[in-house]
Amino acid sequence: MNTLNYTELIKERLRSKEVKITDNIDPSYRHAAVLIPFFRENNTLKVLFTKRTFEVEHHKGQISFPGGAVDSSRDASFLDTALRETEEEIGISSSHVSILGQVDDVIAKASDFIIHPFVGTIPYPCNFRLSRAEVDRIITVPLDVFDPRNPVTARDAAGNRNFNTPVYEYQGEFIWGATARIMANVIQIIGDI
Repeated sequence: MNTLNYTELIKERLRSKEVKITDNIDPSYRHAAVLIPFFRENNTLKVLFTKRTFEVEHHKGQISFPGGAVDSSRDASFLDTALRETEEEIGISSSHVSILGQVDDVIAKASDFIIHPFVGTIPYPCNFRLSRAEVDRIITVPLDVFDPRNPVTARDAAGNRNFNTPVYEYQGEFIWGATARIMANVIQIIGDI
């Protein structure tokens, strides 16, 4: 499938589903937005993630999408937040992102965020400029890793409980929590590409 076909197919499938927006359920929750960056490498459809540093305030060392908290002084919309944070964290300008749509909001109870996820395509390869305070490295994962027929169970760092979330493993890294719930929603919507 060529690039145009997969982007149009994803866009069409995202348009066919109404996005579930979460209103402020509690005044202590803050809003954040993320970009789910798709790209094609050697005929394989992939998703880009970041491995967070241990210097960040929330979700230290975890796998996440580029994104972050809304800054009402700079962001006119949740999409603005996702694009601004993507540029700040990995150096991809908003002019190089093609937005395909939005998926359901997710609540990250551990950090009290309502996350607004947007799906887009990015050029690849590209010259990433990582914010070393926030991003340890970039991880690119083939889309087929997220096949819902291959459930994975993982334990927390202490090894004493199972995660109550979808968990995906790729090359020894675990994608879980809000990021995994967002990815499961994306896969549910776009299906087999």
